[in-house]
Amino acid sequence: MQPEEKLRALGLSEADADLLADHFRDAESRGKLGHGLARIDWLATQEFDPHARPAKTASYPGFDYWESRGAVGYLVLASICAELAEAEPWPVRVVAADAFPTGHLGYWVRWLAEAGLVAMLTATSPARLAHPDGGEPLVGTNPIAIGLPNPEGDPIVVDVSPAKATYGDVLAGRARPEDVVPFGGEHAYKAFALAVGLQGLVESFVGETPGIVLLAAKPEFDGFAASLRERAAGLRLPGDA
Repeated sequence: MQPEEKLRALGLSEADADLLADHFRDAESRGKLGHGLARIDWLATQEFDPHARPAKTASYPGFDYWESRGAVGYLVLASICAELAEAEPWPVRVVAADAFPTGHLGYWVRWLAEAGLVAMLTATSPARLAHPDGGEPLVGTNPIAIGLPNPEGDPIVVDVSPAKATYGDVLAGRARPEDVVPFGGEHAYKAFALAVGLQGLVESFVGETPGIVLLAAKPEFDGFAASLRERAAGLRLPGDA
């Protein structure tokens, strides 16, 4: 059975199933197998309304708030990115939403970078990351992604998590549950501090529920990505397949 068929079997529309399948295939192509096709079976175990539509429920100068209203997090971010790519925020727009799961964040900031926007996105998850000294999980693995537009070619997309291995890696059989710890060995307190900061940032807008905070702007200068690619002389850069 094709991924789109499996997703439609969960009650998703054809358009929504196609979008999620594209997301999963993109993750596979970039080596992020924990957010790839293995996620379809996992998604079947999650509670969401396949017919729900996210909505922007508040908008102020420079800030929007969206509600999932039961929709799966991928579709919340898809709605947000589609609007931002068309609106071209100026000078900057911050968006917050309750959204889970959100997949690999590089997919979303790449969408915006290809529309000519610079974007930064973080997302929280259920608590899965413990303090480096041990104990119960305190915060999510909380990745952060940055998309940098490139008028001359492919954007640069940075997408990293403070965790040595993500929960998605465990689901894909690429890591053990005990590998979901702050990365950095004896310096793991730095990764843990980043995860704490990102958790607090998101919860400041959405409360104690998994969510996202996204910043998007039309850049004043957009030459960084092209310049770096030229200086890197063909080396693989963050986000490349």
